Amino acid sequence: MFSVVILTLNAEATLPVCLASVRGCDDILVLDSGSTDRTPEIARSHGARWLVHPFESFSLQRTYADRHGGCRHAWAFHLDADEEFTPELFSECMAWGDPANLDGAMAAPRMMYGKKWIRHSTDYPVPQARLVHRERFRWVQSGHGQREAPVMRMGRLRSDYLHHFMSAGEAAWLMKHRSYARLEAETHFLTPSGEGLAGLFSADAIQRRRALKRLSYRLPFRPALRLVYQYLLRGGFLDGAQGWRYCRLLARYESFASEALRELKAERLKSARIASLKQPLR
Repeated sequence: MFSVVILTLNAEATLPVCLASVRGCDDILVLDSGSTDRTPEIARSHGARWLVHPFESFSLQRTYADRHGGCRHAWAFHLDADEEFTPELFSECMAWGDPANLDGAMAAPRMMYGKKWIRHSTDYPVPQARLVHRERFRWVQSGHGQREAPVMRMGRLRSDYLHHFMSAGEAAWLMKHRSYARLEAETHFLTPSGEGLAGLFSADAIQRRRALKRLSYRLPFRPALRLVYQYLLRGGFLDGAQGWRYCRLLARYESFASEALRELKAERLKSARIASLKQPLR
């Protein structure tokens, strides 16, 4: 058996579907960060345990759930409220057991634009750390999200979960991802030049993708390049109208990131000028 951890904030619109997909689990923890809607009532009506903890970052929130959430089982699968299990994934997790040679396992999301899976536009399959041993596994923050610490021993689940990423609409997606772009730009801005680019030649596809993302911050015309890459090179056109809309949203995201980088560079330059003015004359 395994526990399920669901992070929430004002998730009354999506939480019922998420909870219904894990109704066969005997231990469900909803860790909330201050909902003001019906999220608490929905969680309790589905038999989930309810816990509130102030949100600082995704990595810290998931760590709090693992360490202090009182989960019944050693292994826990982490979900967000706009995600859901597939029957195949649930069966695979039920049969997972307790492999002593692993700290966690990765699963790939199927990104759902409404009821359509946009497989090509979203670089499927890009796995995420989801099933973790609560005592051995360590989360680290990465940009706006989280990932496994480099020393973690990771397995790979064959089955996928569903991510209804557009459940709140495009305007809400853009608002949220503007802040995400700022966080990722700050991470890049503080990373020493060249660090991590060796991963471009790694045999691990995940490491190559992360290194390519770091490299992309050095390229000009990033929004246009992202649109061409996702829509033409990755085959986003095969996803129909939803694929075209999503690829355009990704281009908007890159414009947010480029704007944030310009702002950070201007802030650094301004700070340097102020510091030079404060230097005593010789």
